[in-house]
Amino acid sequence: MVDFSYTSEQRAFRDDVVAFIDEHLPEELGAEGPYTGIGVGSFNVGQLSLDRRTQLIDQWRQSLFERGWVAPAWPKELGGAGLSTMEQFILSEAFADRRAPFPKPPDVGSTIMTFGTDAQKLEYLPPMLRGEVRWCQGYSEPGSGSDLASLQTRGVRDGDDFVLNGQKIWTSGAKQADWMFALVRTDADAPKHRGITYLLLPMTSPGLTVRPISQINGASQFNEVFFEDVRVPLSNAIGEVNRGWYVGATHLDFERSSIGSAVSIIKTLDDLRSDLAVLPGGQTEGAQTPWIRSAIADRYIEAEVCRQLSNRVISIQDRGGIPSNEASVSKLFTSELGQRIGNTALKTAGLFGALWDPDEPHAPGRARWARGYVGATAWTIGGGTSEIQRNIIATRGLGLPRG
Repeated sequence: MVDFSYTSEQRAFRDDVVAFIDEHLPEELGAEGPYTGIGVGSFNVGQLSLDRRTQLIDQWRQSLFERGWVAPAWPKELGGAGLSTMEQFILSEAFADRRAPFPKPPDVGSTIMTFGTDAQKLEYLPPMLRGEVRWCQGYSEPGSGSDLASLQTRGVRDGDDFVLNGQKIWTSGAKQADWMFALVRTDADAPKHRGITYLLLPMTSPGLTVRPISQINGASQFNEVFFEDVRVPLSNAIGEVNRGWYVGATHLDFERSSIGSAVSIIKTLDDLRSDLAVLPGGQTEGAQTPWIRSAIADRYIEAEVCRQLSNRVISIQDRGGIPSNEASVSKLFTSELGQRIGNTALKTAGLFGALWDPDEPHAPGRARWARGYVGATAWTIGGGTSEIQRNIIATRGLGLPRG
């Protein structure tokens, strides 16, 4: 029999975390929603302006930084709290349960922690914790998405530098980012999965151009990035030169672990039930039909499956391992559940659910369900498509031959 209950020490730690959140979390941020988990944040349509939210997040981050909770599992000498992976999991779940934003450092931080030199850790990690720099990911290219190893952006060695030429696409947040971590082909003659290097480069580098991509939901989160003779010092390589494919794969394992997503999903479902209970135009009775109750019950059950998948990933990390196919299972199920929630929400809200304007008085949840549904397509693409996750599960998890 598996016992998922916390020990007395873990319960005491969680109580301490909850008390801290209740005392220090700015009320306006708590009202905006959790903003954590794969895709879950897309269901939030807050009332705060971007400037006000940024100001409050900076204030909140400083409170967390003082306790080492921005990156709780990192060593204390690098600004973390030195907590165990299980304690980090407890922290994440408590934050999601109290609807507190968790401004953790980007996953590139864990990659640098795993593969970086001591000098690289000291240079890059502390500014991440303080929120002084923003990062973006340079992986996908116009001809290299799911088959990422076919990437063609070239890095040619010139003395102590690589000279980059090529293009990345679907780069989230590139317009606002200060730095990029990118996979670049540095040996054109090597086999496809070799000859790739994991590089860090500033977005202000001469020859680097960013062009935003307009999305169907009105946002411009994604971008194209062009490199024209961009010089990157050899010292900016993380891990071995020409072995970056394995560094990048580990990075994706950290990204796909979905810590804390299950609780955020449950909170999102709680909000959906609340919105259905007060639908405008006398629709409350329709929101209680057996089909709707059954559909929402299914989503709650699936959210509990997410929780158990997260427990599995955490147990591996807590033993010092790096989840591989287990992280893909969690990512696949969680992101596809996010799409099912979007579909369920839009159907159960009826015609009112399609209202797009957050200020429209009849829009349930300030149009969060319509906007979440439109944005749901990206959830099974970002971080690796569902097809890629199934391939990883088949080969690494089930030992099936590569097709």
